[in-house]
Amino acid sequence: MKFTSYWLDTAPQSSPERAATSVEGRTGVAVIGGGLTGVVAALHLARKGAKVDVFEQDTVGFGASGRNGGMATTGMSIGIRPAVEKLGFDRAARLYGAYSEAIELVEKLVTEEGIDCHFARTGKLNLATKAAHYEGFAKTAELLNTRLGGDSQLVPKAELRREIGTDVFHGGMVESKSAGLHVGKYVRGLGEAAERAGVTIHEKAPVQKLTKVGSGHQLQTPRGRIHADQVLVATGAYTRRPFYWYQVRIAPVGSFIIATEPLDMSVCDELLPTRRMASDSKNLLNYFRITPDHRLLFGGRARFAGSNQQSDMKSGSILRDAMVRNFPQLADARIDYCWGGQVDMTLDRMVKAGQHDGVYYAMGYAGHGVQMATYMGGQMAAYMSGVPEANIWSDFEFRRIPGHFGPPWFLPFAGAYYKFKDRVS
Repeated sequence: MKFTSYWLDTAPQSSPERAATSVEGRTGVAVIGGGLTGVVAALHLARKGAKVDVFEQDTVGFGASGRNGGMATTGMSIGIRPAVEKLGFDRAARLYGAYSEAIELVEKLVTEEGIDCHFARTGKLNLATKAAHYEGFAKTAELLNTRLGGDSQLVPKAELRREIGTDVFHGGMVESKSAGLHVGKYVRGLGEAAERAGVTIHEKAPVQKLTKVGSGHQLQTPRGRIHADQVLVATGAYTRRPFYWYQVRIAPVGSFIIATEPLDMSVCDELLPTRRMASDSKNLLNYFRITPDHRLLFGGRARFAGSNQQSDMKSGSILRDAMVRNFPQLADARIDYCWGGQVDMTLDRMVKAGQHDGVYYAMGYAGHGVQMATYMGGQMAAYMSGVPEANIWSDFEFRRIPGHFGPPWFLPFAGAYYKFKDRVS
């Protein structure tokens, strides 16, 4: 079993030249973070004629962008009905629409840049863990279909076998716009596209210090210093010093995934015959899908903990038990991959984007990063080029998490709270 991301292990590897670049002189835009937000913003800015340098502490896609489920799905992180109650229909509808636009941008970039990442609009299957959750699906489907142009379809428990090879759920809701892709090949392909557009990518080059100098900023890295007219911070859950202002506004919640050995096609057809992306309705949810090479990928918030090999192993054991409860036919399936990553949660679980002390930022995708990080990369490129309306999140305050001073000491308490909610809700 490999303790590394399946996506990154089976994607093209970075050029070693990126780890030996010279960091000096001036650039138009310095992008800090080589994940989806960073490389998409860099690509769009370079297309506009800007000189762009990307600084990544490890390799492109090493963080959340290469450690997720490879799902680009519709729907807001807080849910559309709570969003309407909190924000009002018009505002919630505008934000909800951005998630669908985001999937369209993913598909457009894949097509334009010729990225071979197995992109397919298979749709999303939401599964009710409790009977009351299925009743909630009915209310959500009515709102989506009657007021938001959706095409959601309810699947009662008696008919659920046409979608999934288990009887543990109380029904489901299907929508067709969501997509699956090989996210490792996607983010690495976007990095190559950015380089073709003229972007310089500096890997193994963490920004150690950021200093305002005149109308621009000076960045200090282990390989030298560079002056940038504009700076975009796109580090998400992997934000650390010297970006303390952002760090204490992001909760880096652990998310863990296992992937089985390649399965016979007949087994895949039994598990998920429609090949949809799938997730259950718990707060500490599980999500799963079939990979391009016929493995079952099974992930979730197994533990509110950080990611290292020991932690990933504990979480992987929890996930394997959950997988077998859902799919007893996989009791003897070998687990080939087990890995963890961090999801960037904000206090209100909303995306955050804007400026702070003259530095641009975009982060806080709360588990919807494949599509929303892609989308916000494009939107931030427009915003930084003088189009203020491109930032649809500008009205949302980026509040500090109470008691957060760097290390996320509060995660076990948050985990206990959500476990309790799952038991009683």
